[in-house]
Amino acid sequence: MTKGRFAFRRDVQSGVPVYRQIIDQVTGGMASGVLKAGDQLPTVRQLAVDLAINPNTVVRAYGELEIRGVLETQQGTGTFISRQKIKRDEVERQRRLNQLVSEFIARAGAMGFTVQELLGQLHDLQTDQQRKGR
Repeated sequence: MTKGRFAFRRDVQSGVPVYRQIIDQVTGGMASGVLKAGDQLPTVRQLAVDLAINPNTVVRAYGELEIRGVLETQQGTGTFISRQKIKRDEVERQRRLNQLVSEFIARAGAMGFTVQELLGQLHDLQTDQQRKGR
């Protein structure tokens, strides 16, 4: 894993396919700055063992991330976070945001939270970040 700082997790209760969880965790790790360009990810076999899943699931996730330009696989060396700057057009960016929000609302709703509660929490988080100067 990335210098012992990033640990993948498998949430069997979420209803989100495991390959999608891996993709979301990689992109989330990049967005948060935990994963940076050049960081090495676990091998397919190692991640499959760590998460107790079929290696083909990891191959699918890594493959999709590679197609998007997020990952680079170097034969014999490993899989790394890409150093390329990823460009997304606005339509694709909006589509992904809509998908993310829909999944978030569905998961929260399954746990008994309302959209109003989510909006309140997001507002509080935004206020906290503004106070911290972010």
